[in-house]
Amino acid sequence: MNSLKGHIKEVHFSGSLSLVTVELSDKILFKAILIETPKTASYLVVGQAVKVLFKETEVIVGKDMKHFISLQNRIRGVIMRIERGVLLCNIHIQTPAGDISSIITTNAVDELQLKEELSVWAMVKTNEIMLSES
Repeated sequence: MNSLKGHIKEVHFSGSLSLVTVELSDKILFKAILIETPKTASYLVVGQAVKVLFKETEVIVGKDMKHFISLQNRIRGVIMRIERGVLLCNIHIQTPAGDISSIITTNAVDELQLKEELSVWAMVKTNEIMLSES
């Protein structure tokens, strides 16, 4: 499980859903859609320290950002290590907000020609982010 530290910058809610913006280090913003609101989760207040959690299997790796995409959670990093398996690889990415791991197919690693010290984008869908109090 990936875990990054930050603090809540904004909370917008409608019905039982909230869109929470978390500021990580270096002014990097991640957003999470939660089935909670400030009324049901007291930690959902601006300034609250939180952990941003997401699974390794939910991290998408890209080499460049030439195309506009709907993924809002994007962070630039450098591949520090690739643990190759027959079917899957574990990619370890160093970012300004902390280290991130991504598990993707070995085929994708080969097609993208991923290697250590390569600059990449790590991306996570908004609905795959979980928050917890720090």
